[in-house]
Amino acid sequence: MTPPLPPLHLRLATRHNGTRDGELMLVSPDGQQWVPAGRDLPTMQALLDAWDTQAPGLEQRRLALQAEGWRHAEPLDPARCMAPLPRAYQWADASVYRNHARLIYQWRKEPIPPRYDIEPLVYQGGSDVMLGPLDPIVATDAAHLVDLEAEVAVITQDVPMGTTAEQAAGRIALVVLLNDVSLRGLIPGELAKGFGFYQSKPATSFAPIAVTPAALGEAWKDHMFDGRVRIEVNGQRFGEPHANSEVVFNFAQIIAHLARTRALVAGSIVGAGTVSNADPASGSACITEARVRAQLQGEPEDRLPPYLQHGDRVRILAGGPQGEALFGAIDQVVEIRSP
Repeated sequence: MTPPLPPLHLRLATRHNGTRDGELMLVSPDGQQWVPAGRDLPTMQALLDAWDTQAPGLEQRRLALQAEGWRHAEPLDPARCMAPLPRAYQWADASVYRNHARLIYQWRKEPIPPRYDIEPLVYQGGSDVMLGPLDPIVATDAAHLVDLEAEVAVITQDVPMGTTAEQAAGRIALVVLLNDVSLRGLIPGELAKGFGFYQSKPATSFAPIAVTPAALGEAWKDHMFDGRVRIEVNGQRFGEPHANSEVVFNFAQIIAHLARTRALVAGSIVGAGTVSNADPASGSACITEARVRAQLQGEPEDRLPPYLQHGDRVRILAGGPQGEALFGAIDQVVEIRSP
């Protein structure tokens, strides 16, 4: 059995360099500076493929940079960032927030699926194109009802088939923050066909920095991000739910469920679903949930929170114990473009 790795306090990002996969960068603890990860680690996928052998060396480099004050580092510019993993072998998303399931299935006029509390509810998303933190949310028609969904996800190392939840916890390489955009106007028609999401789930957007669990410190607890996710729409607070509250399953349990009949390759992205708390004061991490809440309070249709329109701005970040933005920020503008 491979011995466990020492704690890795890594923050990583990918910058544009004219290629599809970009260049892997090592980021300072304050998220403000970066240096290339090195010639042997040109991309995030290259690191994930050799995580057990390469990540400890990268940690030693981080410690050396820390000792010299990141002397030769460049300022981290979000405009130069791609998604930490610009394309992935797999993007599997779960739905573990009980309150979100309750409200969304109410919107769909369906009961919560049987065994929701017994085994994770998951689906496979599109992983071929992942958007960077400042890339626009593009839709072809406002009638598709563009919705945001703020989520936390993890990126795995190789996960063998049959991995237990206890073992799966050790296969989590990185934690990321994302916006799993949904086109609500297309979802009912797609699901009515009985074959799942496709056109209603466009490209997912990511905050610039991927962080190892150990680097999150107190903000990683019970194999979940233990902090609040703040969502702003057009500069106004939309929600700030806690990401480790009212969950049915944690990331280790989700990964073990996925690995029950298959192996997961290094670079698989696994989400926990839209962050949601029952307390109305926490707001919402998606517009549909906020609309259902308003309907339950008797609000008329014309006073429900509107879906995203051309020119709207969405900002998502996740705070640590001192309020710092641990993953950087997603900061996107909506563009409705005719095809």
